[in-house]
Parts: sequence; C-alpha cells; structure tokens
Amino acid sequence: MSERDGLVRVLDLQVDPRLHAFLEKEALPGSEVDPATFWAKLSELVRAFTPRNQALLDERQRLQDAIDAWHRERPGPIEPEAYAGFLREIGYLEPLPAPFAVELTGIDPEIATTPGPQLVVPVSNARYALNAANARWGSLYDALYGTDALGDSPPPGPYDPARGDRVVAWTRDFLDRSLPLSEGSHHDLVAYAVGEDGHLQMQGAAGHVRALANPKAFVGARVDGSGAQRLLFRHHGLGIELRIDRDDPVGARDRAGVADVELESAVTTIMDCEDSVAAVDGEDKTQVYRHWLGLMRGDLAESFVKNGEAVTRRLAQDRRYRTPGGGEERLSGRSLLLVRNVGLLMTTPAVLDAVGNEVFEGLLDALCTALAAKHDLLRKSAERGNSRAGSIYVVKPKLHGPAEVRFACELMAFVEAALELPAQTIKLGIMDEERRTSVNLAACIAEARDRVAFINTGFLDRTGDEIHTSFHAGPAVPKAAMKRTPWIAAYEAGNVRTGLDCGLGGRAQIGKGMWAMPDRMAEMLEQKRAHPEAGATCAWVPSPSAATLHAVHYHEVDAFARQRALRDAAPPDPATLLQLPLGDPKGGSASDRRFEIENNVQGILGYVVRWIDQGVGCSKVPDRNDVGLMEDRATCRISSQHLANWLAHGVISRDEVEDAFRRMAEVVDRQNADDPEYVAMAPGFDGLAFEAARALVFDGATQPSGYTEPLLHAFRRRRKQELAQG
Repeated sequence: MSERDGLVRVLDLQVDPRLHAFLEKEALPGSEVDPATFWAKLSELVRAFTPRNQALLDERQRLQDAIDAWHRERPGPIEPEAYAGFLREIGYLEPLPAPFAVELTGIDPEIATTPGPQLVVPVSNARYALNAANARWGSLYDALYGTDALGDSPPPGPYDPARGDRVVAWTRDFLDRSLPLSEGSHHDLVAYAVGEDGHLQMQGAAGHVRALANPKAFVGARVDGSGAQRLLFRHHGLGIELRIDRDDPVGARDRAGVADVELESAVTTIMDCEDSVAAVDGEDKTQVYRHWLGLMRGDLAESFVKNGEAVTRRLAQDRRYRTPGGGEERLSGRSLLLVRNVGLLMTTPAVLDAVGNEVFEGLLDALCTALAAKHDLLRKSAERGNSRAGSIYVVKPKLHGPAEVRFACELMAFVEAALELPAQTIKLGIMDEERRTSVNLAACIAEARDRVAFINTGFLDRTGDEIHTSFHAGPAVPKAAMKRTPWIAAYEAGNVRTGLDCGLGGRAQIGKGMWAMPDRMAEMLEQKRAHPEAGATCAWVPSPSAATLHAVHYHEVDAFARQRALRDAAPPDPATLLQLPLGDPKGGSASDRRFEIENNVQGILGYVVRWIDQGVGCSKVPDRNDVGLMEDRATCRISSQHLANWLAHGVISRDEVEDAFRRMAEVVDRQNADDPEYVAMAPGFDGLAFEAARALVFDGATQPSGYTEPLLHAFRRRRKQELAQG
C-alpha cells in the first residue's frame, strides 16, 4: 500500500486515511478477518457490484422517463385500466408470485414475537445512540410527568406533588387494565412484596390479601443497586417493572411504596447511517462506523456535562430476576439494534475505485457494518449484547422493486462469504417507501424470503416518490390533504396484509412510520394506538419518552390478535394504490397557495440550514406555528417535490417562491436565535445553506426519484471546505 494525494492506496482502491486507520486498528482486530483478505474482498465487491448497481439506477431512470412521456402525451383525466396496462407493459408492475411463506431462521424474539415501539436514531451521534440503545426500559412516571401526556405541560420549578398524584393515578389505571386483580384495584393496594418462596404478595387497604387475575403475569423480583425491590410482570410479551422503595421521596408519598413504574419500551432500535445523518466524506463515514462498532463490542461511551456535572454514558446491563420457582429470568437491558445502510443512489469519496471514481456508498456500508457486527456474534450467545440468535439486522432503504431487493440479498450473501459468516446471518429489512416497491411488495418479499425480518410503511419518503413518479400527470394535492387520499389508506393496509399473506406474522416485524411531533405526546397517546390496531408489531417514535408512552398501546392492543383478525378480512383493492393524488389545477385560493408555499419553504429552510452549516441530519424543526417537527431528508423530499411540482404546472410562480424563501429565512433565523452555532441567512441570503434550499426546489424536477441527497451532499462538502479554510 502507499499514500497518494492524501489517500491510502490498497490494491486497486484509494481509501481515506481516517477510514483506513479505523479499519486496520479498530474494526479488523478481533474480527477473525485478515486485513489482506478484507481489502481483497472489498476490491472484489466494488468490481463485481458497481456495474450492477449502476444498471439498476439506469432502470429507474428508464421507467421514470417512460412514465413522464406517457403523462405528457395524455393530459387530462387518467383511465385506470389503461394506466395499469401501461405500467405492466414497461415492466413497472410485475406479476404476483405464487403463494409462499417466508423461510427464516435465527430470528431474535424482539423481531419475531415481541411487539413494541421502535426508535430510529443517527448513529453518528454517540450520545443519542446510547440513549436509544438504553431505552429498552423507561420510567412511565417520568414520561407522564415530563411531557404533555396528561393534557398539559409540566410547570417550571421544583417537583409539583399535585401533578405527581395525577401521574400515579394514571399509572394505577394502566395497571388495572394491564395487570388486573382478581378482586379490587391497584389504587387500593397498600403493599407489594415477595415472600421467601419468591411468590408475589399484595395487600389491600383493610388487610385483605389480593391476587392477580392472571398469576402467571408475575415473573420475578430483583433488588437494585440502591436496595429497592423491583417486581417484574409481563403482559402481551412486554415487561412492566414496579420499583418499591419507601425511602424514595416518591415512594414515601405512595401508600404502597411504589417509587416508579418502568415499562419495556424501545424493544428495537434502528441505528441509522442514512436519512438522519449527514455523512458526506471519509471523516463522517468513519465516525458512523466507529460508533456502530462500539455498540456491537459493547464499549461505546460518551462523556458530557449535565447540570454542571460530568456524566459518562455507557450501555445498560442485562436485568436478572429471581422467579417464583427459584430460577432466574434474564432480560436485556438494551434495545435490539438494527443498522440502516444507505440506498443504491449515492457514492462516497471515502473510497475510490481503480479509475478514481467514488464507490457506491451502499456497497461500503454493507461490508463495514457487517464487519463491526461480527464482533457481537463472536461472543457466546449468553454474552452477546445484541443478537442472542446470532443474526445481523440490516435495514435497506429506498429499494425500487424486486430486482433491487434481489441485488441487496446477493450483496449480503457476498459479504457473508467475505467475512466467513454462515449463510443468512444477515437479515434484511425492506422499507416499503418507494412506489415501485409498494405495488410489487409480495414479489419483493419473495426475493428475500429467507432473509426478510422487517417491512414497514414510510409515509414520508413514499409520498415524495408518489409526487415525483407522477410529476407530469398534474399538480399534486396540498401536502396536508395527502393523508386523506385513497392510495395512502390502501398503502398502509396493503403493506400489513401482504406481509401477513407472505407469512411474516410471528416471524418478522411489520412496522409503521414515525410520530413527527416530539412535544405532542397527548396527541400521540390518542392517535398512535392505531398502529398496533392496524396489525403493526412495531412503529417509530422520536424519543425514549415517546417509546415508553407508545408502549402503553401494545398493552392496550394485542397486535397478534389484530393480525389474526386481519387475515380473515377482505384484502384492500390493489388498484387503489395506483390512484394518483392530483388536486385543483389552481391550487385553491390565493391564501391557500400562499400557505402551501410558506409551509413548504419554511420546513425546507429550517432543516437544510442545520444540515449544511452544522452537519445535523435530523432535528426538531419549528414549523410556521413554532410547533417542533422531526425533520429528515424524507420530509424535505416531500416539501421540495411538492413545490417543484406546482411550479412545473403553473400553480405558483417562481417569484412567489423566491419571495417566500426570503421571508421564511427571517422566520427561521428568529427561531434559531438562541443557537450559538447558527449562521443567519438574512439579510444577505447568499450562504450555501440558503442556496441549497433554493436548489432543492428549483432543480427538484430533475433530481433522481426526487431525492435530496445529491444536492445536500454537494453543498455540505462545499461548506466543510469553507470551514476548513477558515
């Protein structure tokens, strides 16, 4: 090997020196993979899969060009049968596969049989990653007290006993529903204890002995480091832990000495290398891989100052309980981790190929994230911090149709052989967030029948692709109206039903998308129950507290019972998926158009300014009404494509959009005034962030599949160069 132009040459590759050093000194030692073998396999992977990757991207463009031409030639109302026939003719719609069931081995119970909340977190941020991994258990008391879940926000200042009493009353109601007594209520209990024989003892107010309606719901007990007794119950497969401590300030006020109730919350977490991160070069990719390696080895730690004190955060340990029979029950203290690689589109300068071209980033992710995960698998199953079943869970985003799923599976097979892993060690998560996947979902699952451990619906990216695919059919409906269009309901229902028909029930996760308002927990409690009712066994939440609150829904709803009922229901009409969400050619009234422009522009600016200037890939961005919304590239894709679509059809003018960019830039500057690292866009309107936001709209029609990544990456690299030059 040799260094040239700052890069390290290894065989026919040129590697960023930071990535090279990380792999040689951190990731490869202890992996049982020889460095020479690793580099040879990476070189082989790049040579073998690059042309195939490019061919799939070319096929995407061929289909999009054909659809664009078809719509241009046929203005006006669309005849559904003619449209579906055209899509079949060009190969966009593919034949249904013969009935089949997935054939999976080595699936962890968190994936197959434990419905519950799922977090998605940027693995580039070690503190966030650790918080999410440790969110397997969360305090229901804290989640209720510290959010608006009770219907109002917590008051400032010291602990409010009246609010605390409301939290306790809410929780007792929850216990009555989830762990009912054979007689009486948890409100009336004055003692929870465990006898010498390990069995649960409960006492009512008048000294009456109480029992659970289902005695088997009590699992066991443990004593924590502070001496408090912790009682473990299980309902719908999820743990509920009562902490009994009469010396605790909260426990001292409670008639039964209950100091807290913890719920098993984020059962699984996706560590994200994609939409929620801003990884544009070798430096960024190295940080992403280093944190993932630390999670897989179990040694990731992050130190910071909180409330004036130095804090070091590490991964939580398992929890051990003594069972009534005298045995031991061991529960994981951390979420089961999946890793989301990037899709097929982007390349990275972290590695250059034999002729100096950037390699496809997804190819690099496949080998490097699996290499890191192998460290977990090399430990004995009882010592593993992640997969006790011996699997690696890779979520693959933005796949367009069965051929791309097949490509992902063959890529995983190559990586398994390269790293000397057993076949099918790497399990695949298929994100149903692109239109060509939705309309061919059964065929996509069939391609991965021995690997697919996860499917979900992603309304945000799916909407962006819906707009871009039908860009020239006419103007899209307003963004808020999109959720009321027929295709959305068909998409959400069809995803679950297709997964069940393909045998995923009880074998793999069927998921739903994100709750995007982290400060609106009362609304989330009211609305997100719909996800397990729809048969989903996991759904995304924006924070550990949200995971704890969403866990309540999985106690209220038996997700597997709902799946059994859905199997007997009539399937949704697949033709509804092809109903285009087209709206008023005039976009409504002048005030309606102004709102739509400003709403989209404000969201784009609020997100992009942090992405470009600070390298923040996902953040809570205040909307026009100062309501914080979780924004990532998927939300930006909708907003930019929506404006680009309306511009293309003359619903709005460029001058109107330009004016909105300037006015909304001032609003975003005001909303970020307290951020010392923030760089204001006004009054100059000449920064790279402002320029990038404009490009996403005015160049949106020509972006591949309407994706934001090419422009965001290009402008972020330019910004990093500016910062490096001072």
